[in-house]
Amino acid sequence: MTRDLRKHSRQTTTHLIIGGIVLLFLLGSGFILWIYGTGAAAMGLLCLISGLSPVILIGLILSIIEWIVKRERNQ
Repeated sequence: MTRDLRKHSRQTTTHLIIGGIVLLFLLGSGFILWIYGTGAAAMGLLCLISGLSPVILIGLILSIIEWIVKRERNQ
């Protein structure tokens, strides 16, 4: 049985990033809601989504490029 450490590292990094984003959204929005109310929480969610959208878009583009390169290497 062989271990693919690169795959494990990539998977662990992905899980940590997703967990951090979920914590940011849940705790950040929850604290804003608790302290300031629903209007501010909605604005906070809007700001979080708009701030993370370029990062997600860049990650998606890089994933597509990686998929294309791997497919071309196998041919």
